[in-house]
Amino acid sequence: MGAHLFCDSAGAPMGTQFRVWAPAARAVELIGDFNNWKPSSHPMVMNSDGIWELFVAGIGVGTRYKFRIQGKTGTWVDHADPYANQTEVPPENSSIVTMSTHVFGDQQWLQKRSQSQASREPISIYEIHLGSWKSGLSYRELATELVSYVKKLGFTHVEFMPICGHPYAPSWGYQVTSFFAPTPRFGTPDDLKFLIDALHQADIGVILDWVPAHFPKDEWALAKFDGTPLYEHKDPHKGEHPDWGTLIFDYEKSSIREFLIASALYWLKEFHFDGIRVDAVASMLYLDYSRGPGAWKPNKYGGSENLEAVQFLQELTTACHEQVPGSIMFAEESTAWPGVTHQRSTGGLGFGFKWNMGWMHDTLQYFREEPIYRNYHYELITKPALWAFSENFLLPFSHDEVVHGKGSMIAKMSGTQAQKFSTLRALYAYMWAHPGKKLLFMGNEFGQLNEWNSEQSLSWQLLADFDHQTLERLIADLNREYRSFPELWAMDDSSSSFTPWSAPNISAKNIVALMRSADQSTVLLSLSNFGPEVEKNYPLPPTYAEWQIILDTDDPRYGGSQATKLTDEGNDSPTLTIAPLSTIWLRGKLVS
Repeated sequence: MGAHLFCDSAGAPMGTQFRVWAPAARAVELIGDFNNWKPSSHPMVMNSDGIWELFVAGIGVGTRYKFRIQGKTGTWVDHADPYANQTEVPPENSSIVTMSTHVFGDQQWLQKRSQSQASREPISIYEIHLGSWKSGLSYRELATELVSYVKKLGFTHVEFMPICGHPYAPSWGYQVTSFFAPTPRFGTPDDLKFLIDALHQADIGVILDWVPAHFPKDEWALAKFDGTPLYEHKDPHKGEHPDWGTLIFDYEKSSIREFLIASALYWLKEFHFDGIRVDAVASMLYLDYSRGPGAWKPNKYGGSENLEAVQFLQELTTACHEQVPGSIMFAEESTAWPGVTHQRSTGGLGFGFKWNMGWMHDTLQYFREEPIYRNYHYELITKPALWAFSENFLLPFSHDEVVHGKGSMIAKMSGTQAQKFSTLRALYAYMWAHPGKKLLFMGNEFGQLNEWNSEQSLSWQLLADFDHQTLERLIADLNREYRSFPELWAMDDSSSSFTPWSAPNISAKNIVALMRSADQSTVLLSLSNFGPEVEKNYPLPPTYAEWQIILDTDDPRYGGSQATKLTDEGNDSPTLTIAPLSTIWLRGKLVS
């Protein structure tokens, strides 16, 4: 499908083959630079599968083109190629003939990835909006600046917010018109490959935020592509999204499921992405999503589950895992749908990880409370542990939490500036010790003060300030220590690796203890004091000894007061003094 350049045995271009699916069209014509966009000069021929074809000699790389399609009513509409591999920079929307010449140098990374088991490995993800991380940078410039920065901070992966072609920049990429072409705002497809290649060679994985839940109504794109609802469902109860003003794919058609699965595989195979984060899964799973009574129709069993969307997601995860070994599939799914990360054979959707939106919501609600009152809301911080192993989870502090009046992460914290930074440091260390992989949106690592604005760069000038410098330093140290201690990730999908450790009155004092182990011979204990007072003589688990402090967010190197003190009163009764608004990681050995 799409436009494919053919060359002779010497590598010289011979021409381009064009193929487009438009089964209900009366006629289809190819227009572009090569015929001065003149109608009727290059009619296409339809085969028995509803696919229109044409080979044009002499057309090579860089040629712009569109398909001129006549629907049943006789109206002609010029459409971009749904399978285009390169597009014009918006607001222009022609498709472009292209052929990749990039030679990847990441074979060592891919070999390692193919043998990996993501649930049993350290994963901390830096989520990025390429247009506003540092405005004006191209893919190739990011290959220097972004790679260097992520390497310094120690994240295992980056996640690009949607970079599939999209005409409306303020959509942040979530209204996709090109499912096989990257946005040209930052360069060519080969420039993007160059960036991914550079990240891999720096030992950094790359996740793509991908949007199969809906698409915009632009006439030149997928909407009523052959004059009929071809890509979208013809029933508006299933084919239009009431919140977003977009169209919903018709998952009942195998051809549409195949189109989307082909898109996912294209990004994984052609661009060497390591995984895909599927956006808005909940909107796909439920027929009544954002719909009131009478605005949706039950499935054949009388329920609200979208059975065809479930089938699509199962086919998607199966195809990606089978055809790209080691690839990771993430679901942004915000409901209690069972088995998101369970195997398809047991009725699950087959994802590798599910975003833990419940953890995110409860945790941030807890931290909105003043420290002196947090003991009345203690269940918000402890309750998520009850379901921490019901799925393979990722803990997200994503872009969604720092927009639309929600305030930045540092602004969510209470108290003076010093208290805000102390609290955020304690929260991040608690997060990194909690079961589940980690995701942090750009700017949160150094305490961006304002909400994220996609139209401008992050406030990098803040790093001239000591508080912002030390917060960034903590993130780098958290990532380093996290990767160094298997207790925090080697058994991340098993409840046997996690033991809540408690001592008297911890809820009244806002003490949160998390104990993690990989093989029971050693344990990593995370102790957080989210209250306003110093906690003295906190007893450590007696079954472990030789305690060592691994990380302390109250350390002066992070701007703390260094009130933490480990007192060894004999192997039977070591105690700890814990500063307010701080988290300490300790490592102990099992007493034989």
